[in-house]
Amino acid sequence: MSDNDGGAVQAAAGNEAGPSEAARLAERVAEAMYARDHAVKAHGISIEAVGPGYARLAMTVRPDMVNGHDLLHGGMTFTLADSAFAYACNSYDERAVAQMADIRFLAAGHSGDRLTAEAREQHRAGRSGIYDITVSDQNGRVIALFRGQSRTIGGRVTEDPGPGPAAAPNKQGRET
Repeated sequence: MSDNDGGAVQAAAGNEAGPSEAARLAERVAEAMYARDHAVKAHGISIEAVGPGYARLAMTVRPDMVNGHDLLHGGMTFTLADSAFAYACNSYDERAVAQMADIRFLAAGHSGDRLTAEAREQHRAGRSGIYDITVSDQNGRVIALFRGQSRTIGGRVTEDPGPGPAAAPNKQGRET
């Protein structure tokens, strides 16, 4: 799925008879998240595949994503990896957010590179999960390794979140 092709999310799990119920749920979750995910759309990130505890997202490095050394800005790499992490840890339709994340930059990306972030669940118990994400370029060269810890926060991704809580005034009388 991407903002430029409008295609369906490909299930990463299933059998010859078709995707499993868990894979179909992961697809519905990804579609619901993508509809509200302005950050991935703004960065041209597309969803290539999802499944239970799994996501593969991709992004082409644009000239506005490189730093003063003409190399891919580390924040852009982190954003791609973090987005794959988000789609993987939310794939069970339990709203989850990052509790911790770190990244190791192993090689530089460049304008025009097609990067892929593949997120795989390593452990999930209670409200927490651990996910490893590998970011690679179009030649299979590993650009970065990311590890994230998720925490569920209640609610379902596929439910309409509504407008959110009303802003409360702070001590200065301004909305927060």
